[in-house]
Amino acid sequence: MSDEEIEALAIELESRLMDFYGTPVLSGAELQKAMGYRSLDALRQAILRKTFPIPVFNFPNRRGKYALVRDIAIYLARNAIKNKEDDLN
Repeated sequence: MSDEEIEALAIELESRLMDFYGTPVLSGAELQKAMGYRSLDALRQAILRKTFPIPVFNFPNRRGKYALVRDIAIYLARNAIKNKEDDLN
């Protein structure tokens, strides 16, 4: 798994996510869909149990947890390339 491959795919995914969602920060249903969770409750449980695979943060005076599109893109790229390599072996 080369860093160049991951970076190239992450940039492409970040661009597509930004075009689709129109914001560099996702929360709620957008975050759930982008990360492939079946429901908002599943997303909340993963965050609560600290098993959510990317960093989340709060905004002052706002409810909910937020994640950067960049972090989501990097996570998805790493997993896609890792799975591709595992399939080849």
